[in-house]
Amino acid sequence: MYEYAIAWEWLSFAVRWLHVITAIAWIGSSFYFIALDLGLVKRAHLPAGAYGEEWQVHGGGFYHIQKYLVAPATMPEHLTWFKWESYATWLSGFAMLAVVYYGGADLFLIDRHVLDLTQWQAIALSVASLAVGWVIYDQLCKSPLGRNIWVLMGVLYVALIVMAWGYTQIFTGRAAFLHLGAFTATIMSANVFLIIIPNQKIVVADLIAGRTPDPKYGVIAKQRSLHNNYLTLPVIFFMLSNHYPLAFGTAYNWVIAALVFLMGVTIRHWFNTTHARKGRPTWTWLATLLIFIAIIWLSTVQKAPVEEEVSVAPVNLRFVENAHYEAARDVVMSRCSMCHAAEPVWEGIVRPPKDVKLETDAQIAAHAREIYIQAGRSHAMPPGNITEVSSEERALLVAWFESAVSEVKQP
Repeated sequence: MYEYAIAWEWLSFAVRWLHVITAIAWIGSSFYFIALDLGLVKRAHLPAGAYGEEWQVHGGGFYHIQKYLVAPATMPEHLTWFKWESYATWLSGFAMLAVVYYGGADLFLIDRHVLDLTQWQAIALSVASLAVGWVIYDQLCKSPLGRNIWVLMGVLYVALIVMAWGYTQIFTGRAAFLHLGAFTATIMSANVFLIIIPNQKIVVADLIAGRTPDPKYGVIAKQRSLHNNYLTLPVIFFMLSNHYPLAFGTAYNWVIAALVFLMGVTIRHWFNTTHARKGRPTWTWLATLLIFIAIIWLSTVQKAPVEEEVSVAPVNLRFVENAHYEAARDVVMSRCSMCHAAEPVWEGIVRPPKDVKLETDAQIAAHAREIYIQAGRSHAMPPGNITEVSSEERALLVAWFESAVSEVKQP
């Protein structure tokens, strides 16, 4: 029934909102502790085992913070663990991946001009890539390469480039970027869940038992925390990219992804150096700007033309054969296709918004639910009703979708 489309849209919104909330909590605490750690000052009066301290002022009060590299001599009565922010962010992110990309695999996940997959094949490749990616990353960190921070970072960067290219050979450009963000976020959250927190628990257990904790656990956790530090900003970029086809829908989208990781490094280097009171390396902003200009240029390189769809799936034929379709198509072609076209004619629009094209029966049928939600049930499209869609025309779109869905649901 058509109510399903509305309920699914609100479910997508709710999951996305939850993901943003948890991500803010995780990234906020992460950035705070990175800045705190880099700003610690060593002083002679510190207690035994203390590495450094910092004084801070916030909200009308003063805070005196001390850090122990291994552990204090005695365990405090209350110990706050920062872990649920990470876990909730990954879980809500995977839920959003399932709702939007798995639930809408034919539309958002699969591009049969790239690779002809069934829904279950695409979903299986998606899940497997996240799991296998973590295993490969973890083994690289534990290998002899992990002893050299720069060699390891170089190898990991190459691995990320390979993944960026690989995803663009399997999924839609939009899904490829989203998956690259999910792939990176999986590594980050697994670092917390499987390495950082367990190592900290070992240290706490040793302290409670009266044993001297082994410093190696802190060193390992520090390595993974450093990786998370530099991966955070690229993840945010990839999560936002689905609104910008010039990023994901271009010929060299995988190269753009590779450059995004470099921008994450240059930006974080400025913050890290500044927080450590080692100066303000302004060259990093120039480097970031130059990389971003390169990304803009790459986005203008056109893809080789591909053959358009010649058929639609059986369920989509119901939308095409529906009695209201001709009237709905006239509305779409007259009010939407000037922007949602392979070559938009609306001034200032160089690529179809969100890479959605509405020029053929197959394309209109494939995007039926989005047309219904965006231009029928709501006035979200066109923006500001700039093409002057009338109430009667919106009613036609609603009647088309709802009657087609009702026909599909009939036995």
